[in-house]
Amino acid sequence: MPRKTKTTASADKAAQPQFSAELLEQLIPGPVTPAELEGIFQQFKKSVLERALGAEMSHHLGYAPGQAKPEGAAANHRNGKSAKTVLTDAGALRIDVPRDREGTFEPQLIGKHERRFTGFDDKIVAMYARGMTVREIQGFLAEMYSVDVSPDLISSVTDAVMSEVTAWQSRPLESMYPVVFFDALRVKIREDAVVRSKAVYLALGVLPDGSRDILGIWIENTEGAKFWMKVFNDLKTRGVHDILIAVTDGLKGMPEALGTVFPATTLQTCIVHLIRNSLDFASWKDRKALAAAIKPIYTAVSAEAAEAELLAFEAGPWGQKFPTVVGAWRRAWDKVIPFFAFPPEVRRVIYTTNAIESVNARLRKIIKTRGHFPAMTRPPS
Repeated sequence: MPRKTKTTASADKAAQPQFSAELLEQLIPGPVTPAELEGIFQQFKKSVLERALGAEMSHHLGYAPGQAKPEGAAANHRNGKSAKTVLTDAGALRIDVPRDREGTFEPQLIGKHERRFTGFDDKIVAMYARGMTVREIQGFLAEMYSVDVSPDLISSVTDAVMSEVTAWQSRPLESMYPVVFFDALRVKIREDAVVRSKAVYLALGVLPDGSRDILGIWIENTEGAKFWMKVFNDLKTRGVHDILIAVTDGLKGMPEALGTVFPATTLQTCIVHLIRNSLDFASWKDRKALAAAIKPIYTAVSAEAAEAELLAFEAGPWGQKFPTVVGAWRRAWDKVIPFFAFPPEVRRVIYTTNAIESVNARLRKIIKTRGHFPAMTRPPS
C-alpha cells in the first residue's frame, strides 16, 4: 500500500505544471517583501486568467489571434476587450475579458455577469458558519483583502447556501429502505444572540444493495411524538413508502409516531447503545467482565434462548451486582426481541452501527472545532 501511495503522489506531482527557472527569475528577480510577493502573485494570476479567457475565445471563434480565419467560418470575430473587476480569494483583481462582435462569447472560467471567482464565496460561508454577523464579515474582508463587500452580497451568498441545504433536505428519496438508523446529537446553536443547546436528529438509510445515505437532518429543542410525526411525514412526502426496520436508542415519542405513519415498520432498539448504557453502570475494572456476561444475551439464536440467558444473567453474580442493568434490558425487551427473528446477515447490519457512528464522529469533530453554529437563517447584521 505505501508503494502505491508513493506512485500516485509522484504521478500527481508530475501532472502539475512545472515553471522554468527563467520564468521564476522574471517574476521574482530579487528579494521581495510579503506585500510585494502578494502583488506578484496577483499579477501572475491576472495574466493566467486573461490567457485562459483568450484561449476560450479562440476555441469559440475557431482560430487563434493572428491566424487567418478558416474558410467557411462564421463572420464573427474579436472585438477588443472590456475591463472587469472580480473578487478572488486573495482580494479584488481587475482583468481584461475578450469580446466578440456578435456578443455570443460566454466564458466558462468566469461568466459574463459573475463578479466573484472560485473560493471567495467559500470564505464568506466559512465566516458565516463560525457565527459572524454581516458587519463582522464585511469588516474582515475589508481589512484582509481591501475589498468593500455590500451586506446584500453577503446575504445573497449565505442565502444561496441555504437554498442548497433546503434542496438537499427536500430531495426525493427511495420508496423502500430495509433499515433506517435514527440518532441524535446535542449541538450549541446561536439564535437571537443567545447560544442554546439543541438536539440534531439524523436518519441514515441502508439501501437494498447495502449502500447508505443520510436521509435528513432535523433540529429541534425537544423530542416528542409531535416532532417525530413531522419527521416521518417528511420522509413519506419525499417518497418513502416503507421502512422495514427502524433502529433507534429510546428516542422519546418515536414509537407512537412511527406506528401512525409507518405501522408495518419493526422498531428495533440499538443493541450497541443498550450494551454501552449497561456498561455505564459499572466501574472501569468491572466493564470487561460485565460485557462478557451480557454477550450471551444478544448472541442467542432465538428470542426464547435470549430470555433464558437474561434470566441466567439476572440470577448470576453480575446480575446480582448490577440489578440496574437487568432492569434496563427488561424495560427495552419488547424492542430487543425483534432482533432475534432476523438471519445473521441482517443482524450484523442492525448490530454494527459503524456507519452512523462514523457520521456522528465527523459531526462531533466539526462541533468540537466550531464550538457553536448560527441558526439556519441569514446572518444577522
